[in-house]
Amino acid sequence: MAEKETLGLTTEEKIKEAATKIFIEKGFAATRTRDIAAEAGINLALLNYYFRSKERLFEVVMTESLQLFLVGLEEILNDVNTVLKDKISGIAVHYVDLLKQHPDLPLFILTEMRANPSRLDEHVAVKEMLSQSNFYKQLEATTQKKVDPMHFIMNMLGVLVFPFIAGPVLSRADEQGKAEFDQLMEERKHWIPIWMEAMLKTLSN
Repeated sequence: MAEKETLGLTTEEKIKEAATKIFIEKGFAATRTRDIAAEAGINLALLNYYFRSKERLFEVVMTESLQLFLVGLEEILNDVNTVLKDKISGIAVHYVDLLKQHPDLPLFILTEMRANPSRLDEHVAVKEMLSQSNFYKQLEATTQKKVDPMHFIMNMLGVLVFPFIAGPVLSRADEQGKAEFDQLMEERKHWIPIWMEAMLKTLSN
């Protein structure tokens, strides 16, 4: 029985991995379940046995993608023992490491959210998570409420996420190009907190 369950889990994970790849490449609308089955190396009947429909499979992939994008973030945002500067540094390291490993993740999420904006609200209330966090309160205190902290958060997310979205334009597709791009991203762990601190000083004056 355990062997059968392990086999089933492996098949399910194989389907999800294939679906993530195809959804990222083609988007939800242009993806066919037979494309996913072919990528997973299984027949269409087996895919339907596990997930019933393309919509159900997409929901699973999107939910797991969002969880991956947000995992660990809430803990950093709400750590009451960490000063603002260290939170910013922690967020920078967290996302550079995550997106180096999953560079297609931001564009996939953004593209599908634009196609169906309600999906984000259905899965997780991101704005509420941010605005109710200790991080947000620290930003309010630092800027003395002269500016909505959401402006700062948007800017920070922009410098973190945009390079990965623009990666194919900013780097060559060969191994050397990838290595150079990864090195640039590693350097950003150092520079992003410095740039964000300079921005905060401007807002707090």
